[in-house]
Amino acid sequence: MSMYDLPSFQFSKEKFSRFFSFFKKRTFWILTLTIIISLVCGFWAGLVSSTYVLSQAKVKVPILSKEIHEKTVTQYVPQTTQEEKVIDVVKQYSPAVVSIIISKKVPVYEYEYYNPFQGDPFFDNDSPFGFEIPKQKGTKEQEVGAGSGFIVSKDGIVLTNKHVVLDKDAKYTVVLSNGDKYNAKVLARDPFQDLAVLKIQSDNASFPTVKLGNSDNLQIGQSVIAIGNALGQFQNTVSVGVISGLGRKITASGGSFVESLENVIQTDAALNPGNSGGPLLNLKGEVIGINVAIVQGSETIGFSIPINQAARDIRQIKEKGEIVYPYLGIYYTPITKSLKDKFNLSVDYGIWVGRDSQGKQVSKSVLPNTPAQKAGLRSGDIILEFNGEKITSKNPLSKIIQKYNPGDTVKLKVLRDGQIIYLEAVLGQRTK
Repeated sequence: MSMYDLPSFQFSKEKFSRFFSFFKKRTFWILTLTIIISLVCGFWAGLVSSTYVLSQAKVKVPILSKEIHEKTVTQYVPQTTQEEKVIDVVKQYSPAVVSIIISKKVPVYEYEYYNPFQGDPFFDNDSPFGFEIPKQKGTKEQEVGAGSGFIVSKDGIVLTNKHVVLDKDAKYTVVLSNGDKYNAKVLARDPFQDLAVLKIQSDNASFPTVKLGNSDNLQIGQSVIAIGNALGQFQNTVSVGVISGLGRKITASGGSFVESLENVIQTDAALNPGNSGGPLLNLKGEVIGINVAIVQGSETIGFSIPINQAARDIRQIKEKGEIVYPYLGIYYTPITKSLKDKFNLSVDYGIWVGRDSQGKQVSKSVLPNTPAQKAGLRSGDIILEFNGEKITSKNPLSKIIQKYNPGDTVKLKVLRDGQIIYLEAVLGQRTK
């Protein structure tokens, strides 16, 4: 390296140092100014943009939150298909379920003071032995009971239990689910079933109705819904359960009312006093039974009359204006396997004319001047079929014969002395 080169290098370094120092000072101020400008611009940009966003949010956010609120609060989403069906059935058919209020004139008493020694000079009209006695001061109409029912036609035909409207001196009021009240007239009380038909007294009203189903093909375990005026004060109470049994035979009683009911439905849907006469529905919304009785001391055993038995009453009221029953005029017992084995019978189905449940002969078997006697039936005959229908424990004669009317001609398949014979009978009209 030459001497010339060295001074030249020193000169360049010195120049560079001064230049760099000057540049550093200016850069500091430039950077400072840039930062300040950026902060100011950012502040104003943020202020403008936030104002715009908030102005938009004030318009849109309340609408969005309202939609969300409505969906989550007012629009309940059923969690299962069964739950959805139950809710739909209750919404659709509850308006056709009514409360039946029973009113009656009852005596009104007032208490009057009575002194047996009044006027006796010994007590000087100041006897300490006076007392109050009740004295009737007229009568007043008072609510004495309540039940349930359901409307089966738009003109106001109501189906309920006979024991709900048993008192012929009482007044009956139908209360709809919306609170409307109407006087009701009892058109007929079934002489052999715990059923009755009422008519709402209204000329112009068109009422909501239920849909009647078919109770012949019910299954144990099938889901059911009961609706009624529980305890006579909780209108349109809903309970859900299943069919627990079919073809039950019970003796229902309440007060002075006692009646044996055959072929009834057992359910674990909660039934309470006041539910009597209310509908038992399937998940399609069809009425398949009329709630009739509960087992005292049990929470999950209730009974309903199959709707097909009631449908016959409704049809007869519309066609004939009364409820009538056909009959043969015989005493009999259903044949069971134990009776077959005990008496060495050739069949384990049908009915045994003139025998009791133990197989013993009864004094009355074929009543005189009845369709059975005129057809030629005898004590000891076993009727196997009624107009082509086999008589069994699940399809008893009491159920089969209700499909017919007085005056109908039916063919009987009879086992007599080991031989099959056929007889024809013209059904009579049964009265209680």
